[in-house]
Amino acid sequence: MSESQESGIRILLGVTGGVAAYKSPELVRRLRERGAQVQVVLTPGAARFVSPLTFQAVSGRRVRDDLWDEGAEAAMGHIELARWADLVLVAPATAHFMASLTAGLADGLLSTLCLASQAPVLLAPAMNQAMWQHPSVQANRRVLEERGVRILGPAQGDQACGEDGPGRMVEPDEIVDTVFAEPVDIGSQSLKGLRTVITAGPTREPIDPVRYITNRSSGKMGYALAAAARRAGADVVLVSGPVAVPTPRGVRRVDVETAEEMYAGVHQCIGDADIFIGCAAISDYKPDCIAEQKIKRTGSTLNLQMVRSPDTLASVAALEGRPFTVGFAAETQNLRENARHKLINKGLDMIAANRVGRDCGFDLETNSLTVLWEGGEAVLEQAPKTVVAARLIQLIAERYREMHAELSSTQAG
Repeated sequence: MSESQESGIRILLGVTGGVAAYKSPELVRRLRERGAQVQVVLTPGAARFVSPLTFQAVSGRRVRDDLWDEGAEAAMGHIELARWADLVLVAPATAHFMASLTAGLADGLLSTLCLASQAPVLLAPAMNQAMWQHPSVQANRRVLEERGVRILGPAQGDQACGEDGPGRMVEPDEIVDTVFAEPVDIGSQSLKGLRTVITAGPTREPIDPVRYITNRSSGKMGYALAAAARRAGADVVLVSGPVAVPTPRGVRRVDVETAEEMYAGVHQCIGDADIFIGCAAISDYKPDCIAEQKIKRTGSTLNLQMVRSPDTLASVAALEGRPFTVGFAAETQNLRENARHKLINKGLDMIAANRVGRDCGFDLETNSLTVLWEGGEAVLEQAPKTVVAARLIQLIAERYREMHAELSSTQAG
């Protein structure tokens, strides 16, 4: 599978210097079979067990193994890698690496990446059974778990040293199943403690008791954002138009139907919000009058007088002491130009633009976004909406922290 064909989760796979490293090329292959993009980072010890060329062959990417790689570091390559990753997976993870991570050491490329990335970290330890059971290793394990690092295994059984006990790296299939089947458990906490209000889905503007005007939004992107924000530690309120999508676990949902109800629903819960993400496809116009009875088919034409609906997004952005405000722009043409105009015109902190039509955007399982803010932009390439949502939440968290750091610095000065 070529990199261009891969559109799923971006995994930074760290391989440390244990004999179980021989399993790691198979792990790369299995991850890529599931559509993941895998960037391998080797420690010097790992390269003595399995050559970088082997990992390059199975991953389709040049292996990174040196913090002092002049070509990559000319553009601060380790920071780019840290931001690129949706998940940092270390398999095998040696006792030495676990100790380095516990102590917060940046003594090599892999440990530096773990400190610089806001992505969740998953470790698959592998070592001698006596080492695993040593009090210092168990103390490190407890500290890492308290910090949100997920520890998978180790498994029990025969070891290369001839001993038997806990210390074997879990098999690649189990690691892959964990990565793809338990996203909640490996979520980061980049929005921990922040109250976040998100809108999702379409609105319906009634014409008569049986008909309404709506759009093609399925709500899947907004619901994926709500789930990703909850995994990131946020207290999430989801104000939703009518959709057939289950409410994410731990998210409080407020159901609305019309644009006016969306406006009212948002303003009822926006008061103490830290972040607002306007992902709903809210009707810009609504019928001026709603017929009390079903309109019968009589003439050859039917004329509807339409009036502007309330602008929920702009109203939130105009609030005194407003939350960090993120809008969406669904466009069929001139994507960047229209999105940047909306960013400036509505006074937003960030906007996520996506192209929509019959074959893209609405009612599909995948999406891609161009994200703009004052002085910057990022492109989130085509991927499942759950993956794109996690990447956007990470961007929002980074920009939110940067803005508040800038504000604190200005006030202190």
